[in-house]
Amino acid sequence: MEKRVTGIGGLFFKTNDPEASKEWYKKHLGLNTDQYGCTFWWKDKEGNDCSTQWSPFKAETSYFDPSKKDFMFNYRVHDLEALLKVLEEEGVTIVGEMETYDYGKFAWILDNDYNKIELWEPIDTAFQ
Repeated sequence: MEKRVTGIGGLFFKTNDPEASKEWYKKHLGLNTDQYGCTFWWKDKEGNDCSTQWSPFKAETSYFDPSKKDFMFNYRVHDLEALLKVLEEEGVTIVGEMETYDYGKFAWILDNDYNKIELWEPIDTAFQ
């Protein structure tokens, strides 16, 4: 398997007031926020349009479970199904089942510190 992670797909964190956080970052740092947070658009080395998502979540969210951390990273991956097979062979804990949407495939794993990590095989054209 040649490629695994190809970039950062998202930075997600818990906050007591997601709306206030989005407004603060919009006002003070110029983030173009919407209901989900802020999407940063960039091009990969082949010139393809790519995105990275910044999103505050409610403090009581269970989306990061079973991790007890207040953050979760989302990594862009090349071939999620193949990567999951390799990770399973390597003894990595896979959380739940892979999910497929019109904007990509998602799966979750735990790292060595029990941090939940979201893996995303994106379809960036779905956002354009």
